Amino acid sequence: MTSTPPSPHTTATGALRAGGSALLAERTVSRVGYGAMQLERLHSDREDALTLLRRAVELGIDHIDTAQFYGNGLVNELIREAIRPQDGVTIVSKVGATPDPGGPFPMRPAQRPEELRAGVEDNLASLGLEQIPLVNLRRMDGVVRIPLAADQVIDLDDQLAEMTALREEGKIGAIGLSTVTLDILRRALPAGIACVQNAYSLVAREDEDLLELCAAENIAWVPYFPLGSAFPGMPKVTDEPTVKETAHALGATPSQVGLAWLLHHAPNVLVIPGTASAEHLEANVAAGAIELDEATLAKLDAIPPQSFQAVQG
Repeated sequence: MTSTPPSPHTTATGALRAGGSALLAERTVSRVGYGAMQLERLHSDREDALTLLRRAVELGIDHIDTAQFYGNGLVNELIREAIRPQDGVTIVSKVGATPDPGGPFPMRPAQRPEELRAGVEDNLASLGLEQIPLVNLRRMDGVVRIPLAADQVIDLDDQLAEMTALREEGKIGAIGLSTVTLDILRRALPAGIACVQNAYSLVAREDEDLLELCAAENIAWVPYFPLGSAFPGMPKVTDEPTVKETAHALGATPSQVGLAWLLHHAPNVLVIPGTASAEHLEANVAAGAIELDEATLAKLDAIPPQSFQAVQG
């Protein structure tokens, strides 16, 4: 008996895609995905973590973003255990850093080509996959940086050559970029880029030019820190009075309004909010169904973007 391929509106399990659908690495996925980094918080509650991942699938999420350095492999192991092949979930990972639990940051740069290859191999092993559909190269060019030693300052061309080789070998399906500048993205386009992940939100729109280029090139824009961040110098969407007023008028939360704005802002935007709470997961998925009319969008668009200095993290 053969299974029926999912429609553009439903996942392989038959659930309506959370937030609608969009293309990511030539795959149709839910526009509301799940960023798995916060699963590390459930390290002592493994069953709760597995239940949360299963709940994400039930809610129509078929796009999960992870990395081997999340929880030093723990998060990938949880995904491997919870997500079944028949769920049709597109797993996205990243390389360019490794775990550093005893250091000043939870990860350290791993930018050399051989480290990128080792990162892909580690992800394949912990996820139990023969191919990772999309792997983002986490550079250190944007506003969220990790201090770099001299041997970690690597030319983009050398990195892309290794990523391209991994794609040709079938170990990865597509190449993405994370934490990059407009110049880096332009230089990388000939290699075939499927995704860009930069810090971006309603109140932090310094990368609008990158988003516009991605839209023109049919590249998915998957922002991290979609609601801002607790990092010093980075604004928070939920602090904005207009966002709070909009949420009250819609019977929603400020966080939901911030996510909904991203989905309305451009058709190539996908969101991957993370949480360790089933309640917050359901609220994030519900944000994908919020309609913002032109007047509301105009009010939100009028919120002055706030610039911030480079954040180390």
